[in-house]
Amino acid sequence: MRQTVSRARFLAAMFAIPVAVSVAGCRGSSAATRLTITGSTTLLPIAEVTGEDFQYGHSGVRILASGVGSSAGIESVSQGSCDIGTSSRDLKPEEKALGLVDTPVAYDAIAVVVNPANPVRSLTSEQVRGIFQGRITNWAEVGGPDLPIGLVNRDEASGTREAFTKIVLKGGAFDARAAVLPGTGQVRAVVAGTPSAIGYISYGFVTGDVKAVAIDGVAPSPETVVSGRYPVRRLLHMLTKGEPTGLTKEYIDFVLSPAVQEKTVRDAGFLPVTEQGG
Repeated sequence: MRQTVSRARFLAAMFAIPVAVSVAGCRGSSAATRLTITGSTTLLPIAEVTGEDFQYGHSGVRILASGVGSSAGIESVSQGSCDIGTSSRDLKPEEKALGLVDTPVAYDAIAVVVNPANPVRSLTSEQVRGIFQGRITNWAEVGGPDLPIGLVNRDEASGTREAFTKIVLKGGAFDARAAVLPGTGQVRAVVAGTPSAIGYISYGFVTGDVKAVAIDGVAPSPETVVSGRYPVRRLLHMLTKGEPTGLTKEYIDFVLSPAVQEKTVRDAGFLPVTEQGG
């Protein structure tokens, strides 16, 4: 069984999201050797890499993972059309009545990202809120160039959007003029190619082609996320209809094992659930 993975594998999985969605879909297990996982695009690379590694130690097992958004994953697992639903947001009050068992599997931060050419390095929470709600529309208003701000948002099925709304916007509404994209990779690509753009993505997928800005003077890092100093953080979840059993339980236990948590989860840019803090 392989337990060593590289960041390149996670980035490759991230860019392969559209293919994974169209090929894997979300189907219930048709045999005891098939396990289907669907939901959060943020969690998709972890599901794919751990699924691949899990298969090496379980002959005949096939794991199918897809990224269609957290809300779709929650709906699918609650209806029994997949074995595990993944979510990058907490369950809503009405979803808690669906009989789902929630297993947190990683700790994450949401990074606000701009183009590397943008001189702005830090924003206050109020400035970020003002930008994404459309009250601040030019970079000059926050110490940047005289350039209209290009907002990049996620679609409504996104758990990242749900968490960002709750933590940053305090439940307020996004500016309706923002470009809306379906996945983390797409947001990153647009921000990387647009000097005026700003978006938000999982900290685990911040690469050199975008720049994560500090919020209230604190940049996202493993240390600031664990300590609670960085304000935009969340848990990532795997959900089952009732207590997991059989192959489903074996796989989730594998994801929670020390080797996977300390190596695979960290290689993905996330933090082990045992390191929650603050």
